[in-house]
Amino acid sequence: MKTDTASMNSATAALASGHGQPVAYKNGMDPVLKARLVAVVKHVLLIAVGFVMIFPLLWMVSSSLKDDANIFRNISLIPSDWDWANYSEGWNAQAYPFSRYLLNSLIITVGAIIGNIFTCSLAAYGFTRLKWRGQGIAFGYMLMTLMMPIYVMIIPQYIIWSKLGFLNTFVPLLLPKFLATEPFLTFMMVQFFRGIPKSLDEAAKVDGAGPFRIYAQIIMPNVLPSLATTGIFSFIWTWNDFFTQLLYLTKPQNLTVAVALRNFADATSGTNWGPLFAMSTISLIPVFVVFLFGQRFLIEGSATTGLK
Repeated sequence: MKTDTASMNSATAALASGHGQPVAYKNGMDPVLKARLVAVVKHVLLIAVGFVMIFPLLWMVSSSLKDDANIFRNISLIPSDWDWANYSEGWNAQAYPFSRYLLNSLIITVGAIIGNIFTCSLAAYGFTRLKWRGQGIAFGYMLMTLMMPIYVMIIPQYIIWSKLGFLNTFVPLLLPKFLATEPFLTFMMVQFFRGIPKSLDEAAKVDGAGPFRIYAQIIMPNVLPSLATTGIFSFIWTWNDFFTQLLYLTKPQNLTVAVALRNFADATSGTNWGPLFAMSTISLIPVFVVFLFGQRFLIEGSATTGLK
């Protein structure tokens, strides 16, 4: 009898607590199951969109291993016959080996990185840490240049470099980078510098530090993510630049990768698609490597700058 009473009490407790009977959910679905289904749908959509975005890159790499006859006839990402000759042909297809163009691009890109990091950080330091007459006007003018397209300034700049005799040299591409001519990078650093407490400057001044010592020993070590972001942006922009390099560089020995790739497309004799795609694939390797190892700094620098 005691056993039957205990069983009835257990059943009553189970019913009262909701166990032992179907649970009625709002909208008729378990919230946990619904959340999982939504997550699955989101991931499937993201994978589909990601594949659509990366398909042209995969197709280019695949086409670099096909002969010209099969590039547009066979859209399969896996070549039926792997034609590695496109790489050797493309490497030696022009007046100079493709390594010469890679070296030219590397020289210009490294120079742009050094120039932008040094001068843009100096300009940002002047806007945020020093007080001087016309500071607000100069900062407003810098912001105004952000809205000016490059094509507005390219003709006067071309005339100036032509008068100075610097066409077909790297000077028009390198010298402006050492004059803080990238307003976006300067503005980004300004936002980052404003987040550094000025009490650090005051403490350094008490110890007898001057402006340049504060800049080098106090400010720069605290803005490493911003410097890395500036370097990555400078690398990508300069390496992928085509218009200005095409404008100033015409001699074969001075061409960069972006301009040299254009020479594979000849309107009179046809386009060597296989070698073109092969050299395009090689030209993407430095960008991929830089982004692979620098994405953490890029995300950290951009996110932190946005919070300042």
